[in-house]
Amino acid sequence: MFRRSIYKSPAELRSMVAAGAATAAALDEARRLLAPGVTPLELDAAAERVIRGLGGIPNFQLVPGYRHTLCVSVDDDVVHGIPGDRAFRPGDIVSVDGGAEVDGWNGDAAFTVVLPDPSRPDVVAARELLSSVTEAALWRGIATLAHARHLNEVGAAIEEHVHDAGDYGILTDYVGHGIGRTMHEEPPVFNYRVDRKGPTVKPGLVVAIEPMVVAGDLETFVRDDEWTVTTADGADSAHWEHSVAVHEGGIWVLTAEDGGAAGLAPFGVVPVPFA
Repeated sequence: MFRRSIYKSPAELRSMVAAGAATAAALDEARRLLAPGVTPLELDAAAERVIRGLGGIPNFQLVPGYRHTLCVSVDDDVVHGIPGDRAFRPGDIVSVDGGAEVDGWNGDAAFTVVLPDPSRPDVVAARELLSSVTEAALWRGIATLAHARHLNEVGAAIEEHVHDAGDYGILTDYVGHGIGRTMHEEPPVFNYRVDRKGPTVKPGLVVAIEPMVVAGDLETFVRDDEWTVTTADGADSAHWEHSVAVHEGGIWVLTAEDGGAAGLAPFGVVPVPFA
């Protein structure tokens, strides 16, 4: 059976830039609008307008059975939350995941935000720390990709960062993935240490790295909507993701406006744009 290589050509890598940029723009708009009183459906509609305005298609809508542009997960909902009409409340920890397809190529990214709530400073502080640890673990993973020999070094670095930060758990049932002509491709990108090396990291590899971290037990269940993944013990969760390309000159974060410069700076890694 023919199997497409997991490595893209230089021309294919360049073709993915527009999809990454559209994904970043849509999530930036969702982040701008996110506030108490706003609904997930309002974020969803705004993100779709941005993607279509840039000549793209919301690639989540291409997943069979899913009709939204974003997944919006609140508090103990970890991932795959379906946008609804319940307004965000002060203190909510909100993860927003989305992607775009442009000219047949895909981008995928996610971020987490904690909404202000002066009446619950301890809750907000704990949730902000959870999000910060998850985001830093993502960038630690991306920085590791810049010099790794094998892909699974990324997961080991993410696990080390999360466990050094405190008593947090990394979901093992949901992992990152390759990305290109479809949103989910080979190879899997683990967020934790595994006993095999994984594919060689070399030019043409494009992956979506996405740690999902919880403040409690790792057990989850899927809600009755058959999409939303939720912590069984009601613990808070955070989710951060970027699509990253390895090329001859280095790495480039396709779904970050600056190619990942700000996020990678603490690790001494400078992203390099495509030639």
